[in-house]
Amino acid sequence: MDLSDEERLRYSRHLLMPEVTIEGQRRLKAARVLCIGAGGLGSPALLYLAAAGVGTLGLVDFDTVDLSNLQRQILHGTSDVGRKKSESARDRLQDTNPHVSLEVHDCRFSSENAQELVARYDVVVDGSDNFATRYLSNDVCVWAKKPNVYGSVFRFDGHCSVFAPHLGGPCYRCLFPEPPEPGSVPNCAEAGVLGVVPGIIGLIQAVETIKLILKLGEPLVGRLLSFDALKMKFRDFSLRPDPECPVCGEHPSIHEPIDYEGFCHPRREAGAAAIPTISVDELKQKLEEKHEMMILDVREPFEFDIASIEGSTLIPLDQLADRLGELASEQQIIAVCKSGVRSAHAVQLLQRSGFTKSFNLQGGVDAWADRIDPTMQKY
Repeated sequence: MDLSDEERLRYSRHLLMPEVTIEGQRRLKAARVLCIGAGGLGSPALLYLAAAGVGTLGLVDFDTVDLSNLQRQILHGTSDVGRKKSESARDRLQDTNPHVSLEVHDCRFSSENAQELVARYDVVVDGSDNFATRYLSNDVCVWAKKPNVYGSVFRFDGHCSVFAPHLGGPCYRCLFPEPPEPGSVPNCAEAGVLGVVPGIIGLIQAVETIKLILKLGEPLVGRLLSFDALKMKFRDFSLRPDPECPVCGEHPSIHEPIDYEGFCHPRREAGAAAIPTISVDELKQKLEEKHEMMILDVREPFEFDIASIEGSTLIPLDQLADRLGELASEQQIIAVCKSGVRSAHAVQLLQRSGFTKSFNLQGGVDAWADRIDPTMQKY
């Protein structure tokens, strides 16, 4: 696959490198890379892969651009708010490098389409933000013998690896055989993330992808790179394949996509107590009718200062167990957080402690702002 004169000029700094040269640039042009997600990780990865001249970039994303995305999702701009991320990303990447062919898949990466999508590409960059998609992309890449360039971020920390059993390394399941308990690991909408951290991890994913295409250096196969922005430290951990892994082990038991949502969010066993909930509309009605109750906000003080439901009492979740004496067991308690995750844990704690009239506000203050009080500041 030859390069035009314009491409030779565009990639001239690559061509000067003896490790790349024109032959390496031809490899990049012939390569096909699929990126799952055009968010915090996908944005920098896609921008630099396009700039580097990766010939075909596939993009899977079904979401729309929100104002809160712009602090880290640099593919999108203020004028893109409300647009499909796939459309916004396509326009930005085409402007970055018109020589790159973009294949936009405006859909959710799912068990129904994952194998067909991955089969079309050489390398997969996983920029997803949920465990179900990570397990799905891992499994499909193992079966298709395609490298899976993994990245994840949390507040000031990030991780990156290349899962590729066919290259002698482990897969994602070898590292994480079981998903965490539902709600135990908050996403960035709940926990927050320093905007530049996904930029750093996404760039490392792009570097690893280019190395795989060019067959250069030592890719992160069998290694996990950990980044701590506060200490400005990188740590490198060795990973080993798990011979008992149900996907890449010696005797695999999973050979096709499973119910990944069910795997990561298992249904309660029969007889298990459900978490009592209340909707924002029901809470609004109770307030209007002046019901006796306590609205217990379990967020952090700085979040409470940004926005709160009038009349709420603040007790952060990590202090709740030690401050139960401030609550009345006979009183109805409505637990509130940003989106309903932390408050669900609060209700479980309250129920176990004898506060049987406790309820979780579905959707938290986000839902209150969307449905009840549009003047409330969202964050």
